[in-house]
Amino acid sequence: MILFLAAVVPQRTSAISFALDSIAEWGKFPRFIVNTYRWGDKFFNGYDTTYVTGAGYKFSAKLTTDSWMDGYRFVLPNNSRITMMSDPSTSAGVYLTYLAVSAGYDINLSKLMGGADRSRQRFRFGFNCMLFAAEAYVVRNDVGTTIKRFGEFSDQNVPFNGVNNSTWGLDAYYFFTHKRYSEAASFNFSRIQKRSHGSFYTGFSIYTQHLDFDFSHLPEHLKRELPDTWPDYRYKVDTHNYALRFGYGYNWVFAPKWVLGVSESPIIGVRKGFVVSDIEKVSFSLYNRLKFSVVWNSGRWFFGAVGKFDVAIVNDMRTTYAGGVLSGEAVFGCRFNLW
Repeated sequence: MILFLAAVVPQRTSAISFALDSIAEWGKFPRFIVNTYRWGDKFFNGYDTTYVTGAGYKFSAKLTTDSWMDGYRFVLPNNSRITMMSDPSTSAGVYLTYLAVSAGYDINLSKLMGGADRSRQRFRFGFNCMLFAAEAYVVRNDVGTTIKRFGEFSDQNVPFNGVNNSTWGLDAYYFFTHKRYSEAASFNFSRIQKRSHGSFYTGFSIYTQHLDFDFSHLPEHLKRELPDTWPDYRYKVDTHNYALRFGYGYNWVFAPKWVLGVSESPIIGVRKGFVVSDIEKVSFSLYNRLKFSVVWNSGRWFFGAVGKFDVAIVNDMRTTYAGGVLSGEAVFGCRFNLW
C-alpha cells in the first residue's frame, strides 16, 4: 500500500519518506489510509507494555531445523493392536515474517542427503497478532515406518513402506487475555514477553485427513490379523473435519531475555467422509496439539527451541486409529527493517 501511494500521489519534494506522518501529508486519501492503519494496529496489536512489548522491527527472517518422527497405533476388534514407529528424520526450512504475517516451507534433508527414501513436505502460513491467530498448513507424508507390534506378534521390527498420508488445514483462534499474553512472543518471535502471563483461547479448525495404509505386501501370517472389513488389506480415510478449538497458553519469563512458553489445545468437532468404507458418514472427530518453547532475545537477534506433539484419533466403531507427530525445532533468526 505504501509503495502504491508513492507511485500515484504527486510528491511536493524530491525526497520521499515512508514515515507515517510524512505519508499523511500527501493528501486526504493517504491521510485516511494512515489513520486506518493506526486504528487497526491499535485494535489488533494493543497490549499492556508492562507485560508485552514490540520487537522494534517489522521484518524477520528465520532458519529452522526440525527433527521429527511419526507414530501410528491401531486398536482392532478383540483388542488386537498394531503399533508402528518411524525413524527420526531432519528437515530444514526458511521463513519470512512481516509484522503479523509469516510464511515458509520445509524440505526433508535426510532424503536429499542420501538417507532413507522418506519425504515430508510442509508449507505453513500464519497470521499472529495480539488479538487472535490464524494458521494455514499443508503437510504430506509418504513415510516408511517400522512395525513394532502386529496383533499377537509382539517385538516385531518389520519395515513398512505402505504409508501415503496428507492433510491441509486452517485454524483461527481468539485470545481472551490478549493484552498481557503474546503467543507470538514464544512461537513466532515477533513480540517480547516482559512479564509472565497466560491466556485461554478458543476458535475453529477446518482440516482434511487423507490416510492410506496399504498392508497388502506384508507376509500372510500378519495379514491374517487384519479385520475382514478392510478391503484389499488397506486402511483408508478420506474426510473433512469441522471443529472447535479450545486451549490455554502461558509464557514464563524466568530470566532477562528468556521466556518459556507452553500451549495445550484439544480440537473437538465432526468428521464427514469415508472411513474404511465407500459409504459417506458423519462422526465425532478429535485432535490435540501440544507445543512448548524456550526463546532467547537480544535486540535484532533471537534463538528458539520449539517442541510439538500433534495427535489425531479416528474411530469407526470397530477400529480406533491414533496417529501422531513428535518434533523438535531449532530456530535462529534476525529482525530488520526495510523502511
